[in-house]
Amino acid sequence: MSGPGALDGLLVLDLTTFLSGPYCAMMLGDLGADVIKVERPEGDEARRMPPFVEGRSQPFALWNRNKRSIALDLKAPAEAELLWRLIRRADVLVENFRPGALARAGFGWPALHAANPRLVVASISGFGQTGPWAQHGGFDMMAQGMSGLMAGNGPPDGEPYRLPVAITDLSAGMFTTSSILAALLARHRTGLGQHIDQSLLEAGMALGVYEAAHVFSQGTRPERMGQLHRGNSPYRVFRTHDGWITIGANKDAFWRTLCTVLGLPGLPDDPRFATNADRVRHNDSLVPLLQAALEREVSAHWLDALGQAGIPAEPVLAYDEALAHPQAQARGVTAEIVDAERGPIRTLASPLRLGGTPAALSRRAPDLDEHGAEIRAWLET
Repeated sequence: MSGPGALDGLLVLDLTTFLSGPYCAMMLGDLGADVIKVERPEGDEARRMPPFVEGRSQPFALWNRNKRSIALDLKAPAEAELLWRLIRRADVLVENFRPGALARAGFGWPALHAANPRLVVASISGFGQTGPWAQHGGFDMMAQGMSGLMAGNGPPDGEPYRLPVAITDLSAGMFTTSSILAALLARHRTGLGQHIDQSLLEAGMALGVYEAAHVFSQGTRPERMGQLHRGNSPYRVFRTHDGWITIGANKDAFWRTLCTVLGLPGLPDDPRFATNADRVRHNDSLVPLLQAALEREVSAHWLDALGQAGIPAEPVLAYDEALAHPQAQARGVTAEIVDAERGPIRTLASPLRLGGTPAALSRRAPDLDEHGAEIRAWLET
C-alpha cells in the first residue's frame, strides 16, 4: 500500500546530533513527516563516525534517512533569522543540546512558544533540564552507568558491563517519539504545543522494571544475575555441543516437558524445582544439571526437539546471521533506499508497522547542506 504517511504534512526541525535525537526525528520522517536537519556549518559530529563508505559515515546514514539538510551558523544574525522563519512554519522541533545552551542562543522554550504557540518542542539530554545533574554531559555510557543498567549487567562476580547497543540513546529517542505524538494529539484539542523534557537517565531507569520491583518490594539492592532471569527459571542461554541456544521453560507445563525432552524425568519431582519460584531460588543447582544434558547434542538437535515439544527455544545468532535469517527477511527487517545518484542503499527497515499508513523510506541520509538552497528558496515563498 502506498500513499501519504501517518504524519504527512507535518514539518519537523531536527537540531540534534549523534543518536538519541536523530533517531527520534528519523522515526517521524519514516512516518511521513518532512524532517529538516538543521546542522552547524561543520555538520553533525556523527558524520565523522566510522565505518565509512566512499567517505560517508554509515552509522550517520542509518539513522538520518528521510531528512533534508541545511547548514546554519546561528551566531550570524541572518542565519538565526532563517531558523526563526523555519520555526514559525514548523510543527515539531527536536533538540539535544546541553540544557540551557539553546536558550543562551535565544531559542529557549518561552521564545519558541511565543513565536509559534502550536510548536511542540522536544528536548533530549543526558540527565534532564532540571535537577542537580542537569549540566552534566550525558552520553549513553554515562546514562547506562547512572541508571543501574550497567551495574546489573555482566557476570555476578565480575566488572559491570556496558550494554553493547546504545540502549539509553535509542530508548530515549523512542520515548521522545511517543511523547511528540501524544503532544500532537493534545494540540489537536487545545491548539497549543508543549515542551517535552526527556533524559537518557530516565529512559534507562524506565527499562529496569524487574529491578525496581525488587527494590520496592524487598528494600534491598538487586544482585547481578549474569545469564539468569530475576523472576523465571529455566530462562537463559545454554551451551550445546556446538553452540548456544535460548530456552524459556519457566511455565510448569514447559518445565515438565523440558525435563522429558532432555532425558531428566525425575527433576520435576525434586522439591527444589517444583515451582518457578523454587527453581529461581535453586538456579545454582538446576543450571548445571540442564547444561550437562544439553552439551551432549548439537544445537540443531535440541531446537528441533524442543520446537516439536512446543517449548520456546531459539538459536543465538550473530548480527549478520540475524539480518539474513528467513524470518527477518520475511518480515522485511532490511530494506533498500533507491537513490538515483548512488544506486540502492541497504539499511534497516522501519520497525513501525502501520497497516493503513505504513512507514516508508524515501530519502537517503543527506549530505551536509544538501538541501540548503531549496529550503532557503522555499522560505521566500
